[in-house]
Amino acid sequence: MLQLLWFVLIAVLFSGFFFLEGFDFGIGMSLRTVAKTDAEQDALIDSIGPHWDGNEVWLITAGGAMFAAIPYWYASLFSGFYIILLIILLGLIYRGVSFEFRGSMETSKYRDLWTTISALCSFIVPFFFGVLFTDVVAGMPMDKEGNILATAGFFDYLNVFSIIGGVALALLSYMHGLNYMRLKLLPGELVTRAANQLKVLYPVLLVGEVAFAVALYFSTDFFVEKPVLTVALLAAVVLLTVLSWFASLKNHQMVAFLALGLVIIMIVVLLFVGLFPRVMVATDPANSILLKNATSTPYTLKWMTGIALTTVPIVIAYQAWSFWTFRQRIKVNGK
Repeated sequence: MLQLLWFVLIAVLFSGFFFLEGFDFGIGMSLRTVAKTDAEQDALIDSIGPHWDGNEVWLITAGGAMFAAIPYWYASLFSGFYIILLIILLGLIYRGVSFEFRGSMETSKYRDLWTTISALCSFIVPFFFGVLFTDVVAGMPMDKEGNILATAGFFDYLNVFSIIGGVALALLSYMHGLNYMRLKLLPGELVTRAANQLKVLYPVLLVGEVAFAVALYFSTDFFVEKPVLTVALLAAVVLLTVLSWFASLKNHQMVAFLALGLVIIMIVVLLFVGLFPRVMVATDPANSILLKNATSTPYTLKWMTGIALTTVPIVIAYQAWSFWTFRQRIKVNGK
């Protein structure tokens, strides 16, 4: 029972990370795709300034929970996907310092450089997270000990399915950021540009979701092992996307933001549901790592459960308080 609880808890932590940090990445990308002036870029950074580093705590907690509760999963994932995780780590580091360096630069040349670095890293991180998770559910060449084999080549990591997954998560994050922008900034040219982009991107996203579903069918065993849940969750993804699109067109900004955020959560749920009862899928099914064989001892899980039930509500309460405290909309250049 505790094994399943921690599998679910890790899914919740990743869902929280992609929901909260997703719009941070979207805002970062929009520094180059929507904002046209320094004042607009400053307003976008200010909109996530009180939150982005706190949102990353969800990722740190997910990694820590995986390390302590399901160490076999952690060991296999972090060793087998070392390069991809290193790219993600560097992206997170440079995205974080770019805000500080951009603000301290006196010349426009270097401010522009750090703005570009922030936008690029904000794309790289969700893209490679999408690649990683699609690779995990599609399966990798592994031995009986759970080690990804040295014979795993470039196309085992980067293939049609993983690229679709990477682009899908990056696009969802970008659109989530545009919806957050409309919710957080006072009406003006910047918000109007975001709304105009969303009108074009929602149909693109729906086409991308169909492509993802087709790739999921051919690249995983989801439709064979859990056909009803897989179809239901994919249907929920499409319906929530349509709801978000309709709400965006009707200027119901909160509904549009929450609905698209739920699309991200539904995709995480879909991947974890399809993955269970495994935690790593091998191309040879006999070598897949099962949850029941990958967790820590019952004693460790018992103590960790008590700690989690005490601390997680405090973290959620603090973040709720933070968003409430900084709920005021932001002006662009004081207008």
